[in-house]
Amino acid sequence: MKIIIGSRGSQLALWQSNWVKDRLADAGLEVEIKVIKTTGDKLQDVPLAQSGTKGLFIKEIEEALADGTVDVAVHSMKDLPTDQPAGLVIAAVPEREDARDVLISNNGQRFVDLPAGARVGTSSVRRQAQLRSLRGDLNLVPLRGNLDTRLKKLDRGDCDALVLAAAGVHRLGFQARITEYFSPDAMCPAVGQGALAIEIRQGDERTERAVRPLDHVPTHQAVRAERALLRHLGGGCQVPIAAHAVATGGQLNLVGLVASLDGSLVKRAAAAGTIEDPEGLGVRVATHLLQQGARAILESK
Repeated sequence: MKIIIGSRGSQLALWQSNWVKDRLADAGLEVEIKVIKTTGDKLQDVPLAQSGTKGLFIKEIEEALADGTVDVAVHSMKDLPTDQPAGLVIAAVPEREDARDVLISNNGQRFVDLPAGARVGTSSVRRQAQLRSLRGDLNLVPLRGNLDTRLKKLDRGDCDALVLAAAGVHRLGFQARITEYFSPDAMCPAVGQGALAIEIRQGDERTERAVRPLDHVPTHQAVRAERALLRHLGGGCQVPIAAHAVATGGQLNLVGLVASLDGSLVKRAAAAGTIEDPEGLGVRVATHLLQQGARAILESK
């Protein structure tokens, strides 16, 4: 049995796809990775929030999956829109990496010690809104590119610090560069941050059997709760929405956040529920956010 994995060509995407490849190979399967260039890879000079396109980093890979060019698509879960194409399913979600965000500064300064006007690089409206809420005196610089590209921009002085996902920094071995971890209370992570999505064609039982052992149920259910919250709010990459679910025993604890772009309004809600009903929990927390006034923020974008 041969399985072809569709992947973006970035260093991090290939790390993730090779991680899946190695585990399938350990199970005795022949596995090949096919690199596919996505719209997001081509639009490097356009801020993500202004692209107006959902699924920037997955569209072409999902098309290859649907037409049978590849058998498996490996995505960063946070890149995956909540409205999946008909005929495709998330068959497995491996155990999550660290979901937090991190600060990497070029002189080892912690977040509270950054001087007023310090240039902090991030392309995420979610991070920008929360950073503005925490420190309105900082100068936020839109910064795109692969992880190593962003680190090079930091090193050459394009900015004074970066805010990045811990998961990517860990996976590529740059832990030593991390200055500080943000607690989820201070900087609520993106929906699905730190998790991988292994996507296949619906009804492809052969491939489903192959990837099923990679599924980590607590992570999968936590991500389902976060994605249900996002789906119920109807948000995309243009609105600062964050969510973080943690499974403890048979319970899920979910925190959700909606913020205005300038960080002046931040709405938070939290609830707990059984791990068997992640979607119900996600809808409940989303409803709490709407009751607090999140609808006005969402419609003001």
